[in-house]
Amino acid sequence: MIDHIGIEVSNYEKSKLFYEQALAPLGYQLLMEVAGFAGFGMASKEGPIASFWLHQGENPGTKTHIAFSASDREAVNQFYLAAIKNGGTDNGKPGIREIYHPNYYGAFVLDPDGFNIEAVCHKP
Repeated sequence: MIDHIGIEVSNYEKSKLFYEQALAPLGYQLLMEVAGFAGFGMASKEGPIASFWLHQGENPGTKTHIAFSASDREAVNQFYLAAIKNGGTDNGKPGIREIYHPNYYGAFVLDPDGFNIEAVCHKP
């Protein structure tokens, strides 16, 4: 199980806005900003525990793939629309990906730094 993941971005403010908008349909929100890092996650009883972090960097990688869980297929659709509206690039429109399994419903976008970001629902 992954506790959290962090990525380096080329434009902190642009990427922060992108992720605030793109992850909102999945239930994620900006929980905190600490020393130049933005932490995103879902509200919990334990307090603001961020599972996804970004920070300003000099050499962001483009081979990173991050898949966020979605509660249903409509959340995947809304993720895709919000991501595209806020500077993302299409990397696979929402739809079934039977190559993985019959109910795999995902959408892929490239974020402002070229990271391959996905929202996926495994429910029928």
